[in-house]
Formats: sequence, C-alpha cells, structure tokens
Amino acid sequence: MGLLSAACLSLAVWLWLTLAQGMFWRTDVRLPPRSAPARWPSVAIVVPARDEAGVLPYSLPSLLAQDYPGEAEVILVDDGSTDGTAALALRLAREQPGLPLSVVSPGDPDPGWTGKLWALRHGIRIARTSHPTEPDYLLLTDADIAHEPDSLRELVCAATSGGLDLVSQMARLRVACFWERLVVPAFVYFFAQLYPFRRVNRPTGRTAAAAGGCVLLRTEAAVRAGVPESIRQAVIDDVSLARAVQRSGGRIWLGLAERVDSVRPYPALADLWRMVSRSAYAQLRHRPLLLAAAVAGLVLVYLVPPAALCAGLATGRPATAWAGALAWLLMAATYLPMLRYYRQSALFAPLLPLTALLYLLMTVDSAVQHHRGRGAAWKGRTYARPSDA
Repeated sequence: MGLLSAACLSLAVWLWLTLAQGMFWRTDVRLPPRSAPARWPSVAIVVPARDEAGVLPYSLPSLLAQDYPGEAEVILVDDGSTDGTAALALRLAREQPGLPLSVVSPGDPDPGWTGKLWALRHGIRIARTSHPTEPDYLLLTDADIAHEPDSLRELVCAATSGGLDLVSQMARLRVACFWERLVVPAFVYFFAQLYPFRRVNRPTGRTAAAAGGCVLLRTEAAVRAGVPESIRQAVIDDVSLARAVQRSGGRIWLGLAERVDSVRPYPALADLWRMVSRSAYAQLRHRPLLLAAAVAGLVLVYLVPPAALCAGLATGRPATAWAGALAWLLMAATYLPMLRYYRQSALFAPLLPLTALLYLLMTVDSAVQHHRGRGAAWKGRTYARPSDA
C-alpha cells in the first residue's frame, strides 16, 4: 500500500470515528438527571487496598466524610500490605469520625483469582453477612480515589432515579507533571474510543464497560450476575463486571466524573508505562493475531497522518500531504474536548501521534512480559492460575 492510499484510508477511518463511533470524543456524559429517593438505601463501601499507605491519607478521609442520609459503612480490605496500610486506615478513622470503618484481610488468593477481585470478593462477603440484612448497594472504589462529600449521595440518586443496576464514573486522574499531561488524557480518550459512553448507556445497547475506580452496584444485581465469582479470572475487572451485569439483564451507566478524583501520582514515564502495560495485552485476550492487528491499526490511524503530511510536503505530493493533514486535524480536533476536561493546553492535541506511539510500545511490552511469565499483577499480587496450585 502506497503512502497516499494509506493516508486516504486513515482519513476515511477518522471520518468514521468522528461521526459514527458513538460520539466518543464528547465529554458531556455526566451523571444522568436524578432526584432523592423516598427512602435512602443502605450502602457498603468496599475498598481493596494493597500497600496504599502513600495515598490513603488523601482518599480514605473523603469516604469517611460522606454526607449520606442513609445507612452506610466503609470496609477496607487490606490484601497483605507490608507498609502499614491497615494501621494507618484505623488511625485515620480515629482522627476523623464519620462513617464506620472495618479493616479486614482476605488472605492469599485461591487459584484462579486475580488479586483485586479476590480482595473484592472478601469485602463483598463481609458486607453481605456482617449485618442482619444485606446492603442495598455496594460502592466499589479504589484506595487512590477521593470523593467529594456528596459523591455517594449523587451516585445513589442516579441509580434509584434511573432504575440502574450499575453506575460508574471515570475518576479524573491526576495530571501534574509533563508525562501525566501527555499520557493520562489520552488514556481516557482511547478508553472512550473503545467503549463509547453513549453506547454503554443505551438501555438496549450491547457495549458494556465500567471504570473500576468508582462503581455503585446494586447488591441484587451482583448476586444475579454471580460477581465477583463469575469474573474471578478477569484482569480488566471493571469491563468484565459491566458485561456480567449487562448479560444478567441489568442496566448499566458510565460517564465522566466531576467530583471523583484519583490521587495516585505517576511522576515518571515508567510509572505510567507499568499502569498501561499491566493489562494492555489482556485487552487483546492474549492473542498474537489481535496484537498484530492492534499494532497495525495504531500505525494506520495515528502514525500515518503525520508521516503522510511530512512526506508529502518533502516530496512535492500535495494529495498525500492533504490527506495526512486532514486526518491529523480530525485526530487533534476530537482530542481537544478531553484536554479541556483535564484543563490542559490545546498544544497537546497535535502530539497525540506521539502518545499513541508510546501506547503502541506499551502494548507490545505487555505482550512480551506476558510471554516471559511476568504478566498482569495487582500491586505486586500476581494472577493465581489454577495450574499454579
């Protein structure tokens, strides 16, 4: 395929993505219209944590301080931490009275369970059995996620008003250093491109996804879907959770957060690299052919446009240059809303091909690590395969 043909094909793909991929680039998908319920349901907040002493002081107090009119509690599942996570959590609870806190430990995972899901399983079991009645909802939130005081209240209002079984918000990730500014908004942009929020939120839609940092799940729906047991081997647990709930007849919703933030820093490129490569190959179901297709797709969609523009200008081929320029322009234009959401400079928009190249390399590295036996892990807790028993 010549460069002109590749540039024209890339332009056609960008026209399709812009107009026909669920308007993935729009960032106005926020919590749906909602009103207070007649009776506030009970909620158990389950927080899986492994070596999280560095972020707990910024996140856990925000959960304990939730201004929620109904019955609620926080269950922190300390999964074998070695940095004093459990003791710190208890100290924070003593220093800031609020919702009751329980700290529990799940022990080592059984074969066939990923680490985070094993911790969630234990926390959900405690939530469902520690009181005479089960909680109506489970808020599954990561240890690095900080919530504004009305976060739980607004999530519950959205779920009860819309008859939703799962309400998930993509927490606003930290963007402080250069690498975070370059990589993080693109991470959410790529996620929305794969799982357009509007398609996820259609009552009869087939696209299913969630953001694992903030998931409000109806307990009855969790039981009906058999989670987390039914997804115990999942590396990308949030998407698997949403699919399980949807398959069991539940209604799901996903959008961007306004008052839910990640406090975890990624100060170096290596930190972001580990975050992405941990699960990138799992997204491709560990299949080499899908990896090859993904690499080819990233090259065509993100790298061909700037290459065509530069080559066309250098060799005096205006058609090639124009095709590349128009594709690059559409790419940058669809990225601008995400940059505005993250309050970042529009100057990062034309750098998206560079970011895509980094993601391509991270994905290849994810496959390499998998085939070396150093694949997906959660906070150092490797996947306990049945054959490892």
